Amino acid sequence: MNKAVFLSLANPVLKNLDFFLKEAVCWVAESCTVDGRLDQQRLDGYQATSYEIAWIAADLLASQVLVRAYPAQSPLDQALSMTFIGQTLISVHARLEHVLLELGLDTAAIASLKASDSFQNALRMSTTSSHNAATGCALAQARHEIGQPQLSAEVAMARDAFERFAQQEVLPMAEAIHRQDLDVPADIIAGMQAMGAFGLSIPESYGGSAPASGDNLPLMLAVTETLSAASLAAAGSLLTRPEILSRALLTGGTEQQKQHWLPRIASGELLCAIAITEPDAGSDVARLTLRANKVKDGWRLDGTKTWCTFAGQADVLMVVARTSSQPGHRGLSLFLVSKPRHPGHSFTHQQDQGGRLDGHAIPTIGYRGMHSFDVHFDNFFVPDANLIGESQGLGQGFYLTMAGMTGGRMQTAARACGVMQAAIAAAVSHAKDRKIFGAALIDLQLTQVRIAKMAAQYQACRLLAYAVAQRLDSGEGLAMEASLAKLLACRSAELVTRDALQLHGGMGYAEEMPVSRYFVDARVLSIFEGSEEALALRVISRSLYEAALAR
Repeated sequence: MNKAVFLSLANPVLKNLDFFLKEAVCWVAESCTVDGRLDQQRLDGYQATSYEIAWIAADLLASQVLVRAYPAQSPLDQALSMTFIGQTLISVHARLEHVLLELGLDTAAIASLKASDSFQNALRMSTTSSHNAATGCALAQARHEIGQPQLSAEVAMARDAFERFAQQEVLPMAEAIHRQDLDVPADIIAGMQAMGAFGLSIPESYGGSAPASGDNLPLMLAVTETLSAASLAAAGSLLTRPEILSRALLTGGTEQQKQHWLPRIASGELLCAIAITEPDAGSDVARLTLRANKVKDGWRLDGTKTWCTFAGQADVLMVVARTSSQPGHRGLSLFLVSKPRHPGHSFTHQQDQGGRLDGHAIPTIGYRGMHSFDVHFDNFFVPDANLIGESQGLGQGFYLTMAGMTGGRMQTAARACGVMQAAIAAAVSHAKDRKIFGAALIDLQLTQVRIAKMAAQYQACRLLAYAVAQRLDSGEGLAMEASLAKLLACRSAELVTRDALQLHGGMGYAEEMPVSRYFVDARVLSIFEGSEEALALRVISRSLYEAALAR
């Protein structure tokens, strides 16, 4: 058998697995419906199952993307696609069988699927050590990029320009920023300002580079990935905050607010931070308690936010605050809080109006440079004009935040891909140079298999992210798919960087090796912009259940 017949074997199996997934989704949805609507209390009784369902959906969607891309791929990319799809068949089948068992559904049909000729022959082609070792060896000798998405000439040109900037300006500073926990250097910020990096999601009519229709997400992904490969904290993540804030403004801001804020954000004149999370709320936005009390000509903010990344150097914070006593998300609104830039790990801003804002950086194992802050608002005054949407924005804070988060999650998937890209390159380079037991590390079968699996995971995440971005840009995609892309890419970044560090042996644990930075940086990705648990339970699985009920 050869690669040409792989799809004829794997594709029907994937469709069968998707059928079993839909069976489980429909069963949970119907069991948790009261008066035609999903009941959250009942859903909470299926949290473990819903978590598994979300992961199954992510793996299946990534595999479906690879199936569509497969005929046009290079031989190496086809081999990597086979590796990922083969692993998906094994893992998804096991997960689904357990889910069906957990729900009390018949497992005979899914058990027989595994014994089918199509399933077994697909595994023989894609999961054997001989296949993966040959793929890993070919990868080590390759001179071209793996998993290359289809990009327009304009996007490819922009990516190449940012690649040069990342290699020449960001990479030489990345290790010092991480090890010494420095601020993001002014030279990096200035360079990104000059290249228009902060306006990628802002329409041209407001000073950015996005078209009037569509968000130009493929450009955002391409730029983010290449910057993150050089440094997650000092470059790739600088784009997340303007991405979220600008989308919230575009969705709910008044025209005057858009004209005032967006051109200044696009030019980089105003650097942004996002203040959503609170110490006792985590990813549960509906439980936020920071108060905004109405006073003459504005509002007074009182309370604490945490994990407010880049708050020190930011000129403006997007703050979610409770403006009414309505329960849950209904009482939340969004404010733009102006403040001076402050370098370092702590700041205090005393207002002429008597309010005070304090910030203290949280020491972290990775993701250093931007610094994540605890920030405390004490009677801090914000004018009426800085309430996004003004009077029409009251109570709309949750919805505007979620509008911003879709792009932020896509951007985070690209950040994860950038970290994986760097880790794989480091692993391959080290394996070529390192001699062990009289042979180069790269010539050992286990090394070749491990590298093939790492690269297959990266390629799947990369192509999934770009496929979702293109669908969202065209208006055909679902916001939930952005969460799927983030979920898979962020966990994959942890696994890939772990294996890259392992291939370095003891040296991988030393801070002098960049791979140790990739490892600790990757760990944060599954936590922020929606933790993987919150995405799986409250976004992905719930969206699948709602879609099942709507059919």
